[in-house]
Amino acid sequence: MKKKITFAYFAKECIVKMETSGRYSTAHLYKNALRSFSDYCKSTGYCNSTDIPFSAINPENLKSYYRDLLHRKKKLNTISTYMRMLRSIYNKGVDRGLATYDGRLFHGVYTGVDISSHKKAISAEELHNLFYGKTNSPKLFKTQQMAKILFQFSGMSFVDLAYLERSNISDETLEYHRTKTGTKICIDVMPETQSLVNQLERKCGDGCNYVFDILSGINGKHDHAGYIEYQSALRHFNTQLKELAKSLGLKSQVSSYTFRHSWATTARYLGTPIDMISESLGHRSIRTTQIYLKGFSSSRLGEVNMNNCSYIKDAI
Repeated sequence: MKKKITFAYFAKECIVKMETSGRYSTAHLYKNALRSFSDYCKSTGYCNSTDIPFSAINPENLKSYYRDLLHRKKKLNTISTYMRMLRSIYNKGVDRGLATYDGRLFHGVYTGVDISSHKKAISAEELHNLFYGKTNSPKLFKTQQMAKILFQFSGMSFVDLAYLERSNISDETLEYHRTKTGTKICIDVMPETQSLVNQLERKCGDGCNYVFDILSGINGKHDHAGYIEYQSALRHFNTQLKELAKSLGLKSQVSSYTFRHSWATTARYLGTPIDMISESLGHRSIRTTQIYLKGFSSSRLGEVNMNNCSYIKDAI
């Protein structure tokens, strides 16, 4: 007799497929959600093993799991991620004929976005201090310069900085495709930024085309080893940022995302239209940008970026 496929077994099957196709971030989220829900089911006696059945995904059990997460003081966005991953796995199971579709299955639990806990922009004064404050640590100074480049590259994502190649910068122009969306970005590179790049770029001759020595270049961008290496580099950068912020007396929390959010907030404060901000950041979703993208010349976007950077530089 053929063994019935359980929810946990199917989830692990989905995880393997995602890892095989290079979708390591989503696979990681699936793993965390499955682990959390499995631990809950086992602790409450719903099932005696971590091989939970599809029947465990029911309104009553999900609501009880939701209350348990709240009781353990999990953040709403963490709870939402768990629930959305479980829903995604369940819906894939429905497509495979392993479960019955129920449009209201997750209606009693939180699957939204808690804006209040989102990473926020920091003030112009704090940005100025972070970028131009004096530090005697060579490591923290390098982190400071990297942070400044992220902002001066129109709020570039850290992942795009890590994978930036020498061919992406030529004739005082930065041109690349966002890792997350594939959107093409093209902006003018300011002299100050080019000087920073020249100071921090890795030495030629090591066979790596990446501009900065954030990654070794040994692992492929879509390999599991490459994913692990990047996550390690991101954690290291964020740790150094926290040390830098602390040493400079900043009160706000700082991470690699801070500069992206702060760039957008500064641009909006200076009166830049939202569609131009969207174009600069490489957003492609109406949900993200509130409106459809429109085309602007790289020189116009460069002007917006220059205004942003000048404003922060003069903020005292």
